[in-house]
Amino acid sequence: MKKLHFILFLLCAIAAPVMLSSCSETSEDENEYADWQNRNDTYFSSVYAKAQANADGKWLILKNFSLNDSIAANLSNSIVVEKIVEGQGSGCPMYTDSVLINYRGRLIPSTSYPEGYVFDESYNGDNDSTTAKPAQMYVGALVDGMTTALQYMHIGDKWRIYIPYQLGYGTTTANSIPGYSTLVFDVRLVAYYRAGTSPGVYYARRGTWIKE
Repeated sequence: MKKLHFILFLLCAIAAPVMLSSCSETSEDENEYADWQNRNDTYFSSVYAKAQANADGKWLILKNFSLNDSIAANLSNSIVVEKIVEGQGSGCPMYTDSVLINYRGRLIPSTSYPEGYVFDESYNGDNDSTTAKPAQMYVGALVDGMTTALQYMHIGDKWRIYIPYQLGYGTTTANSIPGYSTLVFDVRLVAYYRAGTSPGVYYARRGTWIKE
């Protein structure tokens, strides 16, 4: 009986650090995303107000592409855009087009990630978006916020796009993105091509954008 008690004691001693570690990690996650919906609502509201003021003329508020003109833009059905670089390309992608873009997607700033947690990007460690290999995507397959933005962009545009959770991944967790997350994307449109046509060969020399 004493031997059995000793074995049980050893098992408990081994398991305790694992259990404590698991609890610690859970606590850190909970603290990181504590009051997450309210924090995201507050963050997006502040960005929306800045876009409404548009003091430097670089801000846009774009209503969800799927809504008709009779519906007014508001915090839950619109995205906010900060124009970082203005391109010179003519025309904009359509819903049925494919695009080549450089992008980085982040969450709102937090204690552990002051610049926002990066959940996806095309740069692969190359911060120079004029030389990084762009990603090819179908405009209509993206979240509504990104689909809306791309249909207003010209080749060479670089935008910071703020997407409320209603036009992003909604209220449920998607991979590493918690529900109610505002999405912040830095996007440069490199090229696009129409549905039903061959995209041809695209390549980029440093500082040169490929036109359609």
